[in-house]
Amino acid sequence: MTKPAFLRSLAPIALLAMVACSSTEFVQTWTAPDAAPLRLTGSKVVAVFMTRKSGLRRSAEDAMAREITSRGARGVASYTILPDELVRDEKLAQGTFEKFGMAGSVTMRVVGRETQYSYSPSYWGGYPYYGSYWGGYWGWGWGAVYQPGYLTAENVVSIESLVYSFRQNKLIFAGISKTVPPESVDQTVSELASEISSKLKDAGLL
Repeated sequence: MTKPAFLRSLAPIALLAMVACSSTEFVQTWTAPDAAPLRLTGSKVVAVFMTRKSGLRRSAEDAMAREITSRGARGVASYTILPDELVRDEKLAQGTFEKFGMAGSVTMRVVGRETQYSYSPSYWGGYPYYGSYWGGYWGWGWGAVYQPGYLTAENVVSIESLVYSFRQNKLIFAGISKTVPPESVDQTVSELASEISSKLKDAGLL
């Protein structure tokens, strides 16, 4: 399958726009224009979180499976049917997913970590009090406090989210999201699942 232009642009994370908020939000998405509706209600959908950290894989896939189930399909965490030591065996993974009757997958992977810096400028105000010295600036000036500017640093995690239809063997949705700062696996996965569902519905694929 020829990769869409969007997938070829996933690597240069530095080119993506920064998200100035404390939540998870997609900064770039793509949906297959010729994909058939997924019709996943009641179907099994495997949740895959690609990482070498077993604990993170389990917690992320559990959260993903719950979100998939809450949206009408039957979410299955991949670690429950495909152990860590065998997960890189593609033929085994394909056979296992087919054996369990998976209709598709929601796959996520961390593709970038960076630090976002923001500067809050100094504050100097009180203009209304400058008009007169007595009954104005004198009383205010002694109590006014100068607030110097300061620099803050926040961790930013970029996550790639992909939705595949196994029936069509086709990529249906792709997106890059940023979490600033990452709060928890459950919260991040929940926000991503909600955004993915919304975009798939808008595209008429759900």
